[in-house]
Amino acid sequence: MKNHINNNILSFIKPSPDAIMQSMAARVKARRLEKNLTQKDLASRAGLSFATYRRFETIGEISLKHLLMIAVALDTAQEFGLLFATTVYENMEQVLNMDKIKKRRRGGRHART
Repeated sequence: MKNHINNNILSFIKPSPDAIMQSMAARVKARRLEKNLTQKDLASRAGLSFATYRRFETIGEISLKHLLMIAVALDTAQEFGLLFATTVYENMEQVLNMDKIKKRRRGGRHART
């Protein structure tokens, strides 16, 4: 039931996670072809089974660790450093508004008063 709810919520997000995964797989395939590698060649270089790599290229599903292994094999691992990078502010107003954002704190054992 919970998965059904998540799927309904995710269907409103554009682009969808499935679309992002498939787009990423297509970009990896294009990079693989640029380097004149077969699926078996890249799977071997990345330390993956052929079936795991083929599944990724076909439907976009792969573990994060395996995706990183592919990125290393294609010399693109540095691009992961840009994922979730810190915010670059465009003006001073944005910097000043950061003070207004509440910082999350961990709750203690006892309620704070």
